Amino acid sequence: MTLRIALLNAAHDGADNRRNFRRELDADLVEYDVTERELPDDFAFDACLLTGSRASAYWDEPWIRELESWVREAVDRGLPFLGVCFGHQLLARALGGRVAPMDDYEIGYRTVEHDGSTPLLDGVSESFTVFTTHSDTVAEVPPGATQFAQNDYGVHGFRQGDVFAVQFHPEYDPETAERVTAGKDLPEARIERVLDGITEENYAAACEAKQLFENFTDYVRERGRDASATAGGDGLGADASTAADDD
Repeated sequence: MTLRIALLNAAHDGADNRRNFRRELDADLVEYDVTERELPDDFAFDACLLTGSRASAYWDEPWIRELESWVREAVDRGLPFLGVCFGHQLLARALGGRVAPMDDYEIGYRTVEHDGSTPLLDGVSESFTVFTTHSDTVAEVPPGATQFAQNDYGVHGFRQGDVFAVQFHPEYDPETAERVTAGKDLPEARIERVLDGITEENYAAACEAKQLFENFTDYVRERGRDASATAGGDGLGADASTAADDD
């Protein structure tokens, strides 16, 4: 079963996101440049992925508010979601959580811990390495959501139903990590330390977290099979049935 996933690309220059997520996800990705106010006309997808961005989820910009409204409706219609960094934060806001600025910037290869409660991180060590870059945090997860990952900077993962969100960047390759780091308005000494940490060893360790992409697509496929069986084996999963109703 080939999945059709809406790639909601929130980067103002989306090339890195495009390359990284297309490499990591075994699915047909239909891309939308949401910073240019491109959003799907319907909800005829198996799932959605919302990427990182240099924007803050709480900024009062038309594209962010329109995106949040579309995301909220998509979740209400039952579409599974994977949010990364900005996507993690915007999903939190859309579902009733709170996002706030941090006192310090988290950037570089860091250790995150998860509690084993989510299928998204099946096969990933409870303490694992990831690349991080963010100055905002999910200060309060949405009502009914479960936090499943964290470190000393705060929340790094939550789940609410079919919505999964992570603060870290499992999709980053070393090229992306270097480019993003070099472009940050941070003290030069700190930028140099982070760049020095972008090594083959650290990247290899961070590749463990890429397992979440396969876990997510497996989850979406299994969910589709369950929905099809519930519908009486007519070949339509929950999302396809919703799309048919829209027509």
